[in-house]
Amino acid sequence: TRSLLRSPKGFPKLKNDTFLRAARGEETEHTPVWCMRQAGRYLPEFRETRAAQDFFATCRSPKLCCELTLQPLRRFPLDAAIIFSDILVVPQALGMEVVMVPGKGPTFTEPLKEVEDLLKLRQKVDVTAELGYVFQAITLTRHSLEGKVPLIGFSGAPWTLMSYMIEGGGSTTMAKAKSWLYRHPEASHRLLRLLADVITDYLVGQVAAGAQALQLFESHAGHLGPELFQEFALPYIRDIAQAVKSKLKEEALPLVPMIIFAKDAHYALRDLAHAGYEVVGLDWTIRPQEARAQIGKDVTLQGNLDPCALYAPKEKIGELVKKMLEGFGTQRYIANLGHGLYPDMSPEHVGAFVEAVHAHSRHINKH
Repeated sequence: TRSLLRSPKGFPKLKNDTFLRAARGEETEHTPVWCMRQAGRYLPEFRETRAAQDFFATCRSPKLCCELTLQPLRRFPLDAAIIFSDILVVPQALGMEVVMVPGKGPTFTEPLKEVEDLLKLRQKVDVTAELGYVFQAITLTRHSLEGKVPLIGFSGAPWTLMSYMIEGGGSTTMAKAKSWLYRHPEASHRLLRLLADVITDYLVGQVAAGAQALQLFESHAGHLGPELFQEFALPYIRDIAQAVKSKLKEEALPLVPMIIFAKDAHYALRDLAHAGYEVVGLDWTIRPQEARAQIGKDVTLQGNLDPCALYAPKEKIGELVKKMLEGFGTQRYIANLGHGLYPDMSPEHVGAFVEAVHAHSRHINKH
């Protein structure tokens, strides 16, 4: 039965593969577009669906995850869906308790304080047992999408997860987590290796469940400088790409495109270009031309409109999108924001962003 569970067959035929073609570097008629956090609190229907539920209870309900993933696609002609979940389900799978505190965000009841605390973590994680609810959500959503657009799976990257596990929540400095890198380098590597192994199995399981692309979020890369990134983030980012690909081959699963998004890590773009990912995601703090020059022609770029640009009037959003497309070029490029959507953004302005990408890229391609 295991093999049946690993390869849900009979998915609907994909109708719009623009996002996947761009990710693989093939030519596209228009530039594909999706938004980080596109399933989110900026949609009234999202707030309604989520209202009665604890956040992580929602994450554990395949039916609700499917509904939340599909909501933005009912409104906007997006070129990809991303499964509704959270990066902190991985620390939960390692045995840590995380609760969502209103007004504060995700909070670990017992963060890692001492090196000895690593012993409390599960050293071997059966991802199907611990994270099977995500796999079920992916399979259900893939069927429910009816081939409309591809479905993206994702995970947090090791350093970003480690920083949450030690800080116990968000932090402006990441001083507790970074102090581990300086004071306990061996223990840090032990934790990062454990995370990388779980993330690898988790991502492979997502593809087995039906994910057609994968994004790795190194959201806290900006807290590291070039040296710390080189030692504690990049090697694991590389390993995950390599290990996921070799396991997908071994299990005769599709080799899906992988995206690395390391926020605020311009200092590492050249390294990220050679880390084994088909796509490098960019935040809004770098010029398109500079990113292209550093990354070269063999990797697709994704990003990088400042999310706050969506507060601008709609015409202005159109102008900013046009400028962005001229900077990146319409090929080997996936339009996105440089970070996730904020809860107080207007759905109409999100729609204006999506439409502007399609209209301007088609126009540029024609002329």
